[in-house]
Amino acid sequence: MTTLPPQMLVEARLPSHPLADPAGDVVARLGPRLDGSWSGRRVAVAAGSRGIDRYAEVVRAVVAALKAVGARPFVMPAMGSHGGGTGPGQVEVLETLGIAEAMVGAPIVSNVETVELAKAPLGFRVLTARDALEADAVVLVNRVKPHTDFASATFGSGLQKMSAIGLGKIEGAFECHQAASRHGHEKVIREAARIVIARLPVLLGVALVEDAHHHLARVDVLRGPEFEAGEPALLRQAAEWMPRLPFKEIDVLVLDEIGKNVSGAGMDTNVVGRGVNGLPREDRRTTVRSLYVRGLTPESHGNAVGMGLADVVRTRLVREMDPTSTYTNALSAMTPAMVRTPMHFDSDAECLKAALRMSGAAEESARIVRVKNTLALDRLLVSPALAPEIRERDDLRVMGPERDWVFDPQGDLTSGADPLAKA
Repeated sequence: MTTLPPQMLVEARLPSHPLADPAGDVVARLGPRLDGSWSGRRVAVAAGSRGIDRYAEVVRAVVAALKAVGARPFVMPAMGSHGGGTGPGQVEVLETLGIAEAMVGAPIVSNVETVELAKAPLGFRVLTARDALEADAVVLVNRVKPHTDFASATFGSGLQKMSAIGLGKIEGAFECHQAASRHGHEKVIREAARIVIARLPVLLGVALVEDAHHHLARVDVLRGPEFEAGEPALLRQAAEWMPRLPFKEIDVLVLDEIGKNVSGAGMDTNVVGRGVNGLPREDRRTTVRSLYVRGLTPESHGNAVGMGLADVVRTRLVREMDPTSTYTNALSAMTPAMVRTPMHFDSDAECLKAALRMSGAAEESARIVRVKNTLALDRLLVSPALAPEIRERDDLRVMGPERDWVFDPQGDLTSGADPLAKA
């Protein structure tokens, strides 16, 4: 068995701005946008597939605020091709996130039928969900953050993207991604969003921003025509708070899990420095020479998009992959590199040995970092080779003595107390 250098538990001091009462903030900001004219309206509350902090609680608060003015809300998935691109599959994704009728107080309506609204100036078809178009109003609920597929200072994931791709279901998502392969994501999504926003009868967006600890830290409510002008400031805030790996050079990065609830790319490409084409991102802050992914989140329902960015994975992850869900997502997004099957072995020990060899680093001096996932970067396990950098940083703190990697007889990391788990 390969001899690995010991590991140290390190705490990263990251910006922390959690809202004390997210639901109260939602009601306080959404309430002034609602009035007696909403009474009797059938309102689609659109929710996506991301694991956003307090997401079910926020959706429930939106539903309650709408009911308070006499509206008749229902919740609909707005997640493009996720959940296998099917109505039942997308209901399962919402339920995994805690968004079910009993939890949020409104029925879940999940159909994938779309209506073509227009041809965009670039020539592609713009589609939107029939359920959204036939509702009296639509309220989008989504997180704003830098996108994983492209870099932009003014445009990322958020309300415009949900308008264009999330509401477009599988067919609309494919149209946008196909056009984006020729014209670029930002230009295509903006064109599609403008058409959707203009055609939906009444549109509001609840924009959510998380801090570096993956805690909900800001809530804003915008009207549809305000999305384009209002989102850049939210994106700048999200980028400022977004956590990053604290080292420029890593020989082996170990991710305990990837999943669609973590990121649209399974892992955040802004963090690992690899693009959805499998190549290093030009704007990367960290160079990862070898990437090992141990598992898939249950919330991903077998969608293993992002697996292809790894150099080695456990065979268990490959077995857990649902080909239909995974390939549907990759075909819609036109990102085949994301679902390629990497080298894989049965045990952690075998995978770590392969990852270390691929990094080219000597065993005793390898710069190894292990984290739970790309949303959880406040606790890291690191090798002693990174100790000199840690000593020079006031935002990193070693939490205890070095400890050896502990494997069971099968060569897997022991499943005792998880050092990366928060107390």
